Amino acid sequence: MKSMVTLIKPSLDRLPEYVAALEQGWSHDNVNGIETTKKELEKIKNDPAAFIKLLDDREAKGGPITLPDGSTRPRLPSFHRWVWDGEFCGSMKFRWQPGTSELPPHALGHIGYGIVPWKQNRGYATRALHLFLKEVKQSGLAYIEITADPDNIISQKVITSNGGVLIERFKNHPVYGEKEGLRFRITL
Repeated sequence: MKSMVTLIKPSLDRLPEYVAALEQGWSHDNVNGIETTKKELEKIKNDPAAFIKLLDDREAKGGPITLPDGSTRPRLPSFHRWVWDGEFCGSMKFRWQPGTSELPPHALGHIGYGIVPWKQNRGYATRALHLFLKEVKQSGLAYIEITADPDNIISQKVITSNGGVLIERFKNHPVYGEKEGLRFRITL
């Protein structure tokens, strides 16, 4: 079944399925969750085309980002892909800092991903990350980093199945509550 998984560029014609997932309580954001969902639904309602455009912001023109503590930081270049098996399954996001593989301290990793609950435990995240890494390799970075919570064994397996190597246990940036995390590196 996982071989049916593909990645697609977000588009207006497929936006209704993304909205349906948000309306069912799913969020790609494991830090701000429902708050991000509410903000995204509002942005989509106000200007769906602008929302889609922001999902492919390789020049970081979307304005500053707001962190959980309310502070702002410059937006990093980024792009999204939606995980698809004939319908919406989740999303993948890549962000980077031009000219270096390093990220600023407030950015936990280069790649973030999430699969909707009703499509989990099918190997979709592992397959989607594999496909996504092929596109990310074109960035010219030497490596990417992905973080996972110490108790999220499933996410750790997704990362290690795609060549991720644990490089450190760390405390998250204070804006994320300084909880413990695991940082994995994948050489590109």
